[in-house]
Amino acid sequence: MLTTCFGEFMGTLVLVLLGDGVVANVLLKRSKAEGAGWMVITSGWAFAAMAGVFTAIAFGSSDAHINPAVTMGFAVSSGHFAKFAPYLVAQMAGAFAGAILVWLHFLPHWEETPDQALKLACFCTGPAIRKFGANLISEILGTLVLVLVVGAIFSKAVATSGPASGLGPYLVAALVWGIGLSLGGTTGYAINPARDFGPRLAHSVLPIANKGASDWSYAVVPVLGPLIGGGLAGLLLRLVIK
Repeated sequence: MLTTCFGEFMGTLVLVLLGDGVVANVLLKRSKAEGAGWMVITSGWAFAAMAGVFTAIAFGSSDAHINPAVTMGFAVSSGHFAKFAPYLVAQMAGAFAGAILVWLHFLPHWEETPDQALKLACFCTGPAIRKFGANLISEILGTLVLVLVVGAIFSKAVATSGPASGLGPYLVAALVWGIGLSLGGTTGYAINPARDFGPRLAHSVLPIANKGASDWSYAVVPVLGPLIGGGLAGLLLRLVIK
């Protein structure tokens, strides 16, 4: 379990380093990618997911969930919850560490960026229109699609022995890209409690220049929504896909 948790830690670290990194690249002042836009952000997060899955596998986690909502979904689907708590801790810690590395990488740019909301967005998600119910539904639906389609990709109905070796992370990356392009504009598509909570915690404790508040009043949405969505997807997988 220690080996698999280390894989989850490292995979989530890489996910957040590259995922939050692309957001910082686009939003922070005097970055050469400043203003590159939503297509770059969604593409960067897709590549981050691919890199995170490969890293998790290489460092010892054949599951490579790198997301508590995915762990929840497959726990519900299988009926086995023993991995949930240890994976959750490893994923949260990896996300926190990845966010610290983002802060270090862009160290001179925080002071150059006066907008506190932009700096927060480099760490965690926020809604385009703040409506708790609607925001929660967006996160539930986005995560349900993530876990349901990942389950379908690796189901025996699609391929008896699973995708060809090494292909899975690319398919997951394409799925994350599609979710971002199609469903991400409402809440920033956290679809991963660790991806939001770990970096939000890092934002709250790091000495980021003129950072402002960490918006903890919203944090329940990107934590609770994905867990609900993952659980619902797991239930559907258990009932329908054998």
